[in-house]
Amino acid sequence: MATFDEIYRRLLSKAAQGGKIEERECDMDDLNCLLHPGAYPLVWKVGACDCPPERRRECADGCEFGAIRPNGKDGIEIDPKECVGCCACVNGCDREKLKASRDVIAVLDALRDRKGPAYALIAPAFTGQLGPGVTPGKLRTAFKRLGFDGMIEVALFADILTLKEALEFDKNILQESDYQLTSCCCPMWIAMIRKVYHELMPHVPGAVSPMVACGRTVKSLYPEALTVFVGPCIAKKAEAREQDVADAVDYVLTFQEVRDVFEAMQIEPDALPEDDKDHSSRAGRIYARKGGVSEAVKATVSRLNPDRKITVRTQQADGVPACREMLTALREGKTNANFFEGMGCAGGCVGGPKALIDRGEGTEYVEDYGAQAAYPTPIDNPYVIELLHRLGFDTVESLIEHSDIFTRDFK
Repeated sequence: MATFDEIYRRLLSKAAQGGKIEERECDMDDLNCLLHPGAYPLVWKVGACDCPPERRRECADGCEFGAIRPNGKDGIEIDPKECVGCCACVNGCDREKLKASRDVIAVLDALRDRKGPAYALIAPAFTGQLGPGVTPGKLRTAFKRLGFDGMIEVALFADILTLKEALEFDKNILQESDYQLTSCCCPMWIAMIRKVYHELMPHVPGAVSPMVACGRTVKSLYPEALTVFVGPCIAKKAEAREQDVADAVDYVLTFQEVRDVFEAMQIEPDALPEDDKDHSSRAGRIYARKGGVSEAVKATVSRLNPDRKITVRTQQADGVPACREMLTALREGKTNANFFEGMGCAGGCVGGPKALIDRGEGTEYVEDYGAQAAYPTPIDNPYVIELLHRLGFDTVESLIEHSDIFTRDFK
């Protein structure tokens, strides 16, 4: 009997050649998740868990978010309401009975049946992921070969959220005891605060992530657009499904899924011509590595208010255990920082579970790409100002007022 991965490859090959996948071709019930991923949890079980009871208990106890429970019938069960997509259970399953959600076949169907333009929204961690010779321009051309109308760098929207958080800091941090937790970028960080450290939520600005900001902007300009986020993270698939931001992104693909479909369609990005349209600043581009958000916000606060008496004192943590340690220290008053940044993965987004290169190498690529930016901060970036005006923001300061595009209400 064919394995899950063998069936996935076969169906992906057919879809990549323009074929329509029939329900009957998914001869196992749990393979329908390949056609309708949004109807299934982020982690898929492919067969019952046959591990001994003590091993199942270890898996349950090892989930940082309490999403795994032993189950007498199937071995274990995963609570979709608690699962944030960290992928630790998938990577730790010795018998490969757990698989991360794969949206790529559904995306190919959506590209074929779409009514409006389609855009790939690429995460700031993309540089170097698909090969050392794959420039942003070549990757943009590759996505067009897949059927997209364009590729948009989410780093431009990281610029906008950097500006928003810097404005929030300048407005709200008025005493030495005040502090702010970043709300940008990492859904695992936000999930941890909401689930475990919920009393700290008033210190989290009501801002969407750059992914959501990008998707909402595209759909505000092109209401029938298909938006597909591409990054190293399964947790972004969870974020895209959250009720209050589900209007932004239709599908989320990982770098591994993109590599799979490029291989299936025999697209070699490094051999393609350039299609350059880079508009982000250094601040937005360095979001992908540990400390990038803090550095970006600190530099932008200095640009906004260079004479500020209370400066940004940052503290960062990467990886869930380190984030817990930092938040516990904050709760207990054992830190003097006033801006806290957490990343669920070691190294930041470059260390995501579906990254294709080592996080150290990924960090170097991010740093190099940041150094190539024409503008150091979003306040210096004319494309940010132009886009905000196009979206109806008369002034930069209006970003901290309620906006349906860039604001969310954390509950």
